[in-house]
Amino acid sequence: MAVVLGGYLVPSTARGPLREWGLRIRGDAVLEIAPNEELLCNPGGEEIYDFRDCILTPGFINGHMHMYGVLSHGIEVPAAPTGFQSFLDDFWWPLVENRLDHDMIRASTAWACLEMLRSGITTFCDILEAPYAIPGALAVEKKVVERAGMRGLLSFEACERVSPENGQLGLEENARLIKEGSSDFVGGLMSVHTTFTCSPSFLKAADGMARSLGALFHMHLSESSYEPGYCLEKYGKRPVEVYRDLGILGPHVVASQGVDLSPEEIELLKEHEVKLVHMPLSNCEVGGGIAPVPLLLEQGVTVGLGTDGYINNFFEVMRGAFLLHKAAQKNPGVMPASTVWAMATEMGARALGRPDLGRLEPGCKADLVAVAADTPTPVNEKNIFDQLVLYRNPENIRAVMVGGRLVAAAGRVLTLNEQEVRAQVKEAALRLWAFKGGKTGHGSS
Repeated sequence: MAVVLGGYLVPSTARGPLREWGLRIRGDAVLEIAPNEELLCNPGGEEIYDFRDCILTPGFINGHMHMYGVLSHGIEVPAAPTGFQSFLDDFWWPLVENRLDHDMIRASTAWACLEMLRSGITTFCDILEAPYAIPGALAVEKKVVERAGMRGLLSFEACERVSPENGQLGLEENARLIKEGSSDFVGGLMSVHTTFTCSPSFLKAADGMARSLGALFHMHLSESSYEPGYCLEKYGKRPVEVYRDLGILGPHVVASQGVDLSPEEIELLKEHEVKLVHMPLSNCEVGGGIAPVPLLLEQGVTVGLGTDGYINNFFEVMRGAFLLHKAAQKNPGVMPASTVWAMATEMGARALGRPDLGRLEPGCKADLVAVAADTPTPVNEKNIFDQLVLYRNPENIRAVMVGGRLVAAAGRVLTLNEQEVRAQVKEAALRLWAFKGGKTGHGSS
């Protein structure tokens, strides 16, 4: 057992911050939360972690990640994309996804885990897009994530843009990991791309596999106006209506992006208890727009936060969610810091089907972050979420625990060798960037 002492404990947004409280851990879970004095009264030989100069919060939940995306950071392209579809057709698909192999996936997974842990992310959902790296790509990711000591929900983004046969390989890649069984740390889900890269029969087959395996089903949804326009032209209805009519919508569905949604589509998401993950920063990068998150939350839709593999500093992502919607709606009252914090923790956990994460209550997993409370202005019960969201950064993280195990401390990730990982990801990036020959990458174990 272990005792973790805090200057403030934030067990959940509903309960609010508790001053000079901490928690007792038994095994991998929170046994109790209590004032520091009470926790110290019955030491019982427990290991003591003294973070009384810190704010103890639940570990962050990155609801949508593309770990391979770190290899594209800083990449030079022959011509700048002219729009969302150009971003995919002229850049992302041919120059990134199609060139990935197992060694690149292994290196990018390690660096992405390192980035996430330094940012206080303890759980993430990853969507791998590498059509020429299957089968076996998810097994490569899994080994690295387990070594990093994180919780990862891993999937391959199956679609038919290469061929129907390649799409089927993607579905089988997901099913293979799901059938292995989810440990507390690494599991699988069924994932597809979009309505414009998947046929209706393919989407129905993927959902059927997810339901039969008892797994979550993920899709990218209306990341820009392109998909709604495509569906209206091809099917005479918007994307959420397409999924509804295919019988796919349900509580097992996690949609990402959701930038271009009509009020009727939001109502359908609510009615069918679909969860959504919001990527405020990457939506800006691709020129997709700003998702109607305040309206989604107002309607009772569960909304988490994700980095999309773009900027993996979760504090920046939270600030993006906090600020962008105020500007878009010209209303400083929308998206208060406490709401953003809930999306980054407990709401994100619910979106991934893990209500035992994202909170520090008895019975929940002991995944926590100790954030230094040495802000220039005082921290108190009323301003603590603003101080955390707006004025803290990864360098202010003193420690990260996953399942009661210390995985990062004093700015250093303890489970991965940063120097080795940095060298490997740089070598992988140089190979990915050497695309002048125009060849696609293939998997290698």
